[in-house]
Amino acid sequence: MNIPFLDNWLKRHSADTGESDFAAAEKDPERAAAIAELLSECELLRVRVGQAGLELDDSPASLSALDQLPPRWRDDPEELPWLGNDAGLYLGTVIVRTVPGASWHIWPGGSPVVRLVSGREISVVEAGLDWAVNGSPELSQVYAEAAEA
Repeated sequence: MNIPFLDNWLKRHSADTGESDFAAAEKDPERAAAIAELLSECELLRVRVGQAGLELDDSPASLSALDQLPPRWRDDPEELPWLGNDAGLYLGTVIVRTVPGASWHIWPGGSPVVRLVSGREISVVEAGLDWAVNGSPELSQVYAEAAEA
């Protein structure tokens, strides 16, 4: 999923470096931390799972708990893509916070991916959307594959 406001934010905050917007953000630890914080909000997902009695603590165990929830969000076709987007961003947040060397990278156009030490990039938003719509791949499975890489 494209995140246009992130693309605009990067352009405003890297105009003085002369580098591409994305390269500048990735080299500046403060900008990288701000992007990671922004991507970790996942407000809709946190509210919906909170209503189901689950608190997301940014741990791999919370991904397994998410996988076990009944997919009631599928009843709302308008909310489904937003929840899937949040699920992907949450997956990415857990990977970045717990897999050594994993980091956020923003493709031109604003699509966030997680890059592993191996150089492999995981399109976490796409994985989150697939999970929300189809139930697979499970978020915990994507995490396990990232942690092994």
